[in-house]
Amino acid sequence: MVAPNLIGCFLIKRLSKNNYLAGVIVETEAYSQEEGSCHGFSGRTQRNETLFGEPGNFYIYLSYGINHCVNIVTGEKNWANGVLLRSIAIKGENERIASGPGLLAKRFGLNRTFDNLPLSPTNDFWLMQGENFTGKGNIVQTTRIGISQAKGIPWRWYLKCSRSVSKRVKGDRIPPKNKCWSPPAFEGL
Repeated sequence: MVAPNLIGCFLIKRLSKNNYLAGVIVETEAYSQEEGSCHGFSGRTQRNETLFGEPGNFYIYLSYGINHCVNIVTGEKNWANGVLLRSIAIKGENERIASGPGLLAKRFGLNRTFDNLPLSPTNDFWLMQGENFTGKGNIVQTTRIGISQAKGIPWRWYLKCSRSVSKRVKGDRIPPKNKCWSPPAFEGL
């Protein structure tokens, strides 16, 4: 499963030759064609064509006509699989600036024009391995949020010690500032 492995990775946007916007992915959700909440569940359409395409491309859609949601196509071509990027923590910025799919898309300037863009430094958007949090007991796995079908599938993950998570599991309190994880700075290429 790709979604939990993206926790701790950087999403990077090149702003100019030596200037980047980079943040650490702290919350993800997975979707797959065999379950009812996936955009590909009822088959291929013009709207969801990208989700059936090449793994490693952006799949960006407009949710309720208001917010853009940024996904990364995963799995294999011709089978709808994707990971929704729910929240990113950015060093030196307000911890809530990209906390939620719509805020994340807004902060990174992502909209439908970037749909089907392969993530690559040559395209000015890419992923880079960051801290590995798996196995440390610091990743919370829970059910997805904001959907009406297949709600019980536990395909959402978040970094427990991050204050940038969009919505925590009931009973999981936001860590105090002095005891929480702080995102590292991206050092560039």
